[in-house]
Amino acid sequence: MKRVAILGGGPAGAFAAEQLSSAGLETVVFDDKLAWEKPCGGGLTFKAYHQYPFLIENSTPKKVIGETVLAAPKAGDVTLRLRNPILIYSRFDLNRMLLERAERAGARIEQARVTEMTRSGAGWQIRTKSGSLDADYCIVATGARNSLRNAGTVLTQSDAMSALGYFVPGDREQIDIQFLPGLEGYIWVFPRCGHLSVGICGKGERAQSLRQRLEAYMVEKGISWKGAAFFSHLLPSLETASWKRNRVAGDGWMAVGDAAGLVDPITGEGIYYAMRSADLAAKALLSEISELAGQAYHRMLRRDFAADLEFGSRLAKRVFFGRLFFGSVPARMVQFTRRSPRFAGVMQDLFAGSQSYLGLKRRLLDNLNGSLLEVAMNVSLHRLVPGRVRA
Repeated sequence: MKRVAILGGGPAGAFAAEQLSSAGLETVVFDDKLAWEKPCGGGLTFKAYHQYPFLIENSTPKKVIGETVLAAPKAGDVTLRLRNPILIYSRFDLNRMLLERAERAGARIEQARVTEMTRSGAGWQIRTKSGSLDADYCIVATGARNSLRNAGTVLTQSDAMSALGYFVPGDREQIDIQFLPGLEGYIWVFPRCGHLSVGICGKGERAQSLRQRLEAYMVEKGISWKGAAFFSHLLPSLETASWKRNRVAGDGWMAVGDAAGLVDPITGEGIYYAMRSADLAAKALLSEISELAGQAYHRMLRRDFAADLEFGSRLAKRVFFGRLFFGSVPARMVQFTRRSPRFAGVMQDLFAGSQSYLGLKRRLLDNLNGSLLEVAMNVSLHRLVPGRVRA
């Protein structure tokens, strides 16, 4: 194989380029923006920096956050102290760091928008406004708004989630997560270096309605958006049936990250899956002949995390709309986190990314009796000695 073209220079494309170039393949990355901001971009869980330690061991500016405040209607809030902190980068800074790593590994970076990829013999012809390039293989990393109809996942309206928000002045040392009634999604406040990202993600609701919900929350919390930069983005959030037919590879190409629909359907987390899928795609391409690389990649994805995300898509509506003990699931999550150390431990691992969805039911059932006893005892003690509980 002589040349690999990577279409897209976000975390997935940049990391794939680094891996392939480090192995000695000629790699060319095409992206018209190279590094850019996103309202929801930049958050990295323990799962990500444990797998790829350079994500925490670097000089790029970042916030290291050790607390998350969860809130839900009729349940108040609870502060969860994180054993494993969450890292929050500016998405611009994170993208730039990953592209620089790719370039140092030997990748060629072209600031150009790919308008077409067409078969040319056994390879591809990649066309941009300024010319064309021949490649033996393509890695599609164009994000959720993929305009290349012959490669990557096909998103329907029900397979997408809107994310929008404001960058506002401010600083804090915690993440705020607010669940809302009747919304498959949530509001977030992420502290970044120099500002706060205040946003909302939601599925099955118009962007204008989501914006109204967000602005009502900001008024309630005294957060002004006057003069603040506004951002919006589309996130894949595949329905269960769509995982079965998800198009992640084909003849001479593999899709990674958002272009392959690889986003957590509950949390909306995408950066880890972008980088992990890029890593697996590179491994498949390096270990197999090109005709078999796509099949190997598909199997690796299923074994590594895709089956877990598919199961998460079954849980999503139960998490946001379900009922538990005569209350909403988000409300019970907040209350149980407040009252039960066992349940708080489950939430810790969910935030760290170390608790799979496939193993969640068994763990909850194994801990149910103990958690209910802890809740009952905690409520009794709270009545005797009032005070706020920090999980």
